[in-house]
Amino acid sequence: MMIGKAPGEAGARPKSLTIGAVCKALLQEFPDISISKIRYLEDQKLLAPRRTPGGYRLYTQGDVARLRTILRMQRDEFLPLRVIRQELAAGRSPNETPEPGRVAREGMRVWRPSVSVRATSGALYSIEDVLEETKADAGLVHELEDFGVVKGELRGGVRYFDETEREIVAAVAELARYGVGGRNLRVFRSSADREANLLQQILAPALRSRNPERRKEAIEALENLAAVATHLKHLLLVRDLRKIVR
Repeated sequence: MMIGKAPGEAGARPKSLTIGAVCKALLQEFPDISISKIRYLEDQKLLAPRRTPGGYRLYTQGDVARLRTILRMQRDEFLPLRVIRQELAAGRSPNETPEPGRVAREGMRVWRPSVSVRATSGALYSIEDVLEETKADAGLVHELEDFGVVKGELRGGVRYFDETEREIVAAVAELARYGVGGRNLRVFRSSADREANLLQQILAPALRSRNPERRKEAIEALENLAAVATHLKHLLLVRDLRKIVR
């Protein structure tokens, strides 16, 4: 359903869309889009649609383009909402294609991390929120807890998950479609633990520094190294998989 001024009315603004119409318009590109997800992104201050006197949301074409950009950054770049918010604030345009890296002042290549190693926004999500957003099965989340892939935080008898763990559940839910279960993820967990220990050893002195500037530089270096390691793992995996399809 589209709402706008009557045809031919002088000075008519471009027609706006209801939330249901926006959901329908994006459904082909984003099959998991839902009204609740769009509302959630609004709650996270990523969208600000106009409201009618009756409280109905109306989305301009600019709002739809912004929403499409957000959904693509989630799907294609696996960026958490905090980083997406920073990208949009920095002027990320809807048609901008992300680059794998950029050049730092020293001439070193700085890799774009898929997620940040800095502290998260502190937002916590109940198991119901996680299941709704990721479309994961509750049994799968419990299995991930059993194998230590996600831990959550118990508050008032209710277990909550942070933003990173929610993204982990989403990724595992996608793998589960191909029959990959929690016990199969031990190899990923072991690999991540070894890499984290290696990177920590490299930068441990600087990370423990009491000098704020030095510690900030160490965190940036850690984020860069994490992104390089991720890219390297991807290349090695692609190389090995090519042997299978030959």
